Amino acid sequence: MVDESKPTEPDFSAVTSGSSSTAEEVPPVVPPAPEPRTYTVVPGDTLSKIAKHYYGQANEWSKIFEANKETIKNPDMIKVGQVLTIPE
Repeated sequence: MVDESKPTEPDFSAVTSGSSSTAEEVPPVVPPAPEPRTYTVVPGDTLSKIAKHYYGQANEWSKIFEANKETIKNPDMIKVGQVLTIPE
């Protein structure tokens, strides 16, 4: 006969060590890549002036040049209206 006045303790005798989970593995959330910054060249601009504006140092002009090598053949000859990618 079972004594129902006492609550029964759970039986963990069949539990083994190790790890297991029934939860599905969820891939980490990856934020979308930021949109690239662009700048449209105006009269009087140079890569140095643009670099000074974005980076605080005119001597960082080569970053802009490297990011735009497909459209800038000579770093001393950028054209008004040209849209440049400004890397971070």
